[in-house]
Amino acid sequence: MQVNDLIFKELIKRGYSLEGKTRVWNIADSKLWYLAPEQAQAFLDLEQSKEYQRDVIQKEIDLINGNINEILKGVGKGTPINIIDIGCGDGKKAVLFIGNLRDKLRIRYCPIDISNYMIDKALTRIRQLKVNEVVKFQWNVSDFENLENVTPLLRNSDFKRNLLLLLGNTLGNFEINELLYTLHASMIDDDFLLIGNGLDNRQPDDIVNSYNTKEVNNFLVKIITQIGLDEKDVEFGVRFKNSRIECFYTLLNDKKISFQDKTVYFNKWDQIIVALSYKYSKENFKKFLGFYFDDVKLHTSQDGSYALALCRKSK
Repeated sequence: MQVNDLIFKELIKRGYSLEGKTRVWNIADSKLWYLAPEQAQAFLDLEQSKEYQRDVIQKEIDLINGNINEILKGVGKGTPINIIDIGCGDGKKAVLFIGNLRDKLRIRYCPIDISNYMIDKALTRIRQLKVNEVVKFQWNVSDFENLENVTPLLRNSDFKRNLLLLLGNTLGNFEINELLYTLHASMIDDDFLLIGNGLDNRQPDDIVNSYNTKEVNNFLVKIITQIGLDEKDVEFGVRFKNSRIECFYTLLNDKKISFQDKTVYFNKWDQIIVALSYKYSKENFKKFLGFYFDDVKLHTSQDGSYALALCRKSK
């Protein structure tokens, strides 16, 4: 895989910090995860893994199935609505939700993702559900930071309200206050936000083990190869630190990487952090949501490890 200009520039820009004698390069940013189709497909492969299906997909499905009537009551029966699928992936996170609503509401599906590869797959999948309308326009491929500009463009005389979906533990990949502020700012009164996110109710070792898998490595190592390193140059690691998961790679040898007019020198035992996933207790998660939304209905899985939250923006 060739050196990716965006990832290499991010590495140069951020540089490294010292933790003791270890140099730590932090390029953990989910915008870098899906730049190439190979990366996007590797994530879709990860979603099919036993661990991801058990810890995220099935728990989210059970919560949606168990609370769909209350969600529908909250959103409002019979009122046409845009379903804005943020970080849509291939659309499968939204399929069950839409399948439950399509006979009760007029639905306009609007996928948003940083990856054009994901958008195309989501559009194909949701069209098969035969919802009222599937929207493909220039802002489908968008950074989450631009949501405040994108969501008003989706409203029209028939579909005046938005229901934003943030499913599949996506919130955990961001600093929670920044993303919740952005989401709130992109909504108007009586818009809704549905969040599916993991909770921190397990021992740190159990959380680490759920990330320390072949599928996660196969997904994240593509960031490493796009800065000019080879898989054999690094070793994958996962740790729980500062209430978050850190996925990182340790250099096994000194390496020199040159690209365009820049050169980076890696030392043996340097660490490159490529992914962060924040974990919150149920109480803290609800508290954060309460900072931005007065109306929050929170449902949790039977084992307390996953939450589904319906938030309404009100005056």
